[in-house]
Amino acid sequence: MSVRPVLSTPRQRWRKPALLSGSVLALAALLSACGYGSQAATTGSTVQASGKALSASTVRIGYFGNITHTTPLVGVENGRFQKDLGGTKLQTQIFNAGPSEIEALNAGSIDIGWIGPSPAISGYSKSKGTSLRIISGSVSGGASLVVNPSKIKSIADLKGKRIASPQLGNTQDVALLNFLSQHGFKEDAQSGKGDVSVVRTDNSLTPTEFKSDQIDGAWVPEPTASKLVAAGGKTLVDEKSLWPGGRFVTTNVIVSQKFLKAHPDVVEAVLKASVDTNDWIAANPAEAKKTANQALAKLTGKPLPTVVLDDAWKNIEVTDDPLASTLKTEAQHAVTAGLLSAPDLSGIYDLTPLNKVLKAAGKPAVSAAGLGTQ
Repeated sequence: MSVRPVLSTPRQRWRKPALLSGSVLALAALLSACGYGSQAATTGSTVQASGKALSASTVRIGYFGNITHTTPLVGVENGRFQKDLGGTKLQTQIFNAGPSEIEALNAGSIDIGWIGPSPAISGYSKSKGTSLRIISGSVSGGASLVVNPSKIKSIADLKGKRIASPQLGNTQDVALLNFLSQHGFKEDAQSGKGDVSVVRTDNSLTPTEFKSDQIDGAWVPEPTASKLVAAGGKTLVDEKSLWPGGRFVTTNVIVSQKFLKAHPDVVEAVLKASVDTNDWIAANPAEAKKTANQALAKLTGKPLPTVVLDDAWKNIEVTDDPLASTLKTEAQHAVTAGLLSAPDLSGIYDLTPLNKVLKAAGKPAVSAAGLGTQ
């Protein structure tokens, strides 16, 4: 079973849109002007708390309705997150892709988020190192380029085709643009125009657009990639094949620096919940897969078909380790893609709270690969 915790180094359109504050909308407009589109998050839920609260009465976390965010999907659904938070209320908010989650974090609408590396890098860089810290890993793997095999049989066949990604500047968008650049395709990163038309499409719409021939393929996270395969698509590139050892950071945990400073005990509790959940997933893979699908059903209105769930599940690996060394490469991909100038990532990680949790659990510490606060 590939879903297992790793402690050492070797990404939908929803039924109910969120009511975002004016500050979030203003920030969204600003980032859109800078080339980063915004898609609203769903209204989240508040979990009933009991017992004595920590230093904050409520903690607001954000994540995606994707299998690549299985840690919060499972941990919120089965109550492990609220258990470790005690009397501090847990509020959740669901996003389609990372740039919109960064907007929410910067605007103070969420405190902690599960997110891909590219938006975390961009958010940290654009704030000049003041907005966030990466505090844990969560998932490696689970992203692929799936294409219509009747139209695309090789990389060369991508020319002139329409290939989707979830959102401008999200992790799969950066991976796609970097891949195209490495293979000699000329692209305008902001507009998506070029030898290949890069179409930014909400994950929930991608399978329908694929079936109706509006797009010829997509570089997407799980379970969207497996949905495309089930619809007749073929995996042209499994992103694991592009990384040494097949391991790379897909999902990190980030926190607002303001919240980390004000409420370190709450941050530590959330990280304990994350570690506890990853351990439970590893020990109970079949039940964990079922729990994740229950959570997705609540978010989307229906569970994933068994064939899609099984295919998506085998493509991910849960990990507490943020795989910090691969973040440097992800940053270079964003530069190559034309979305970012060479960033200074010094201090982007603060793994002190995570390593405290790991030590208490008898687990080895993880490394920031020279990019930590200490």
